[in-house]
Amino acid sequence: MTTQTATPRDPESRGLRLTFALLSLTVVSGLIDAVSYLGLGHVFTANMTGNVVVLGFAAAGAPGFSVSHTLTSLCCFLAGAVAGGRIAVRFGKGSRRAWARGTFAAEAVLMAACAAAAFAAPDATATAYTLIAVTAFAMGLRNATVRRLGVADLTTTVLTMTLTGLAADSRLGGGASHHSPRRTASVFAMLAGALLGAWLVLHHGLGIPLLIAALVAAALAVTASGTE
Repeated sequence: MTTQTATPRDPESRGLRLTFALLSLTVVSGLIDAVSYLGLGHVFTANMTGNVVVLGFAAAGAPGFSVSHTLTSLCCFLAGAVAGGRIAVRFGKGSRRAWARGTFAAEAVLMAACAAAAFAAPDATATAYTLIAVTAFAMGLRNATVRRLGVADLTTTVLTMTLTGLAADSRLGGGASHHSPRRTASVFAMLAGALLGAWLVLHHGLGIPLLIAALVAAALAVTASGTE
């Protein structure tokens, strides 16, 4: 009679797969941009492609746009990306799971701080700049991490190439549609986050969507795995 030794489970695979974690963060991006664009003076803090365009509008003097708000967002996003890049260099060769969870935990703390500020002084000018700066920094940090994690078609904040891939790689475009489910899920995740965020901002203010963003990031910080 022979005995079989159970193969130990890879610690990196314990928890929620990164694919689902990043889809959840895509929903959060929709929430964050709803907060920033609708509640903080027509500025994006997750979608920097749109933000560069907004900066052009503001610089041209288009009503409803602010150069200072947009520059704050861009600069803080870049600062967060620099921080994320340095963290990736330091921890990227170790446990992917620990690295991802650490980044998600940092995002949760930053979003919780924003929610607290939004509840405490929702109409203060200082609050607007704080929310722009901190959410943009958090999105830069996350984007740098997601970029290094390299999960295909899940950038969590930008959908232009995702939509291009959906169309160009579809059967209509002559492709095989191999990544269509993931790309489609990413689009609907962003749409769902934007829809929920817009409704909450319009009817309940900025604090609740920011709190939801913090809770989602916190949940991922304790449940995400290191595998797709």
